[in-house]
Amino acid sequence: MNFQQYDLGNLDRGRVVEITLFGSAANVQLLDSSNFSNYKNGRKYRYVGGLVTRSPIRLQTTHSGHWYVAIDLRGLKGIVRSSVRVLPTALPRVEQKPLSSMPSLLHEHGFGVNNEDDFTPQFDVFVSHASEDKDDVVRPLAFALKERNISVWYDEFELKIGDSLRRKIDKGLANSRFGIVVISRDFIKKGWANYELDGIITKSISGEQILLPIWHNISKSEVINYSPSLADKLARNTAVNTIEEIADEIAQLVARV
Repeated sequence: MNFQQYDLGNLDRGRVVEITLFGSAANVQLLDSSNFSNYKNGRKYRYVGGLVTRSPIRLQTTHSGHWYVAIDLRGLKGIVRSSVRVLPTALPRVEQKPLSSMPSLLHEHGFGVNNEDDFTPQFDVFVSHASEDKDDVVRPLAFALKERNISVWYDEFELKIGDSLRRKIDKGLANSRFGIVVISRDFIKKGWANYELDGIITKSISGEQILLPIWHNISKSEVINYSPSLADKLARNTAVNTIEEIADEIAQLVARV
């Protein structure tokens, strides 16, 4: 595997590393020495970072130790050059929990940029759905997208006990490029689902986000009765398309935009 690497040496917890890309989007990963070794040798590893489409991006060390930056184009096309610098300690520190307790920062071969508080995670897609549709559609789709190197805001990946639902959802919505909406009979009954949909539609109208509807066990007439404007959007239907087909199409779209 071809990748660019930067040896940052020993850094204290909370140091901020700024990475600037020139050219294509790339996968940017901040790793401690143990995980960098696993990364190079094709083993399972953990990192801070993810798919970066706009730079510079700032990542923060989660503990003291020897740190590296690895940049690769795995699954992407193009050519990228990069520069990396460790910012002075005079910058405000962002308080973070240890690496092992940060599910929204830890990825095993997935994407999502760590920027808690001042540094907000960036995601390719936000998945809005009803809990009743998790087993049949949503969970398999979320994992299928992760397997295709798509960073996914999905509640089971991002929410942990004690979180503010509204705050986490608002952050996820605000920092995702695409809004996937799994529309079903259960979805249109849900208060939280409607709250998420309102946010996605608002960002879609303003051009900040692209709406990707998926119909599940629902007819066009039911969607029209619920939202005529939503029914007008080109959608995929689980009665016609498999999860793998839908994931492939979304991955191709994310890579193009």
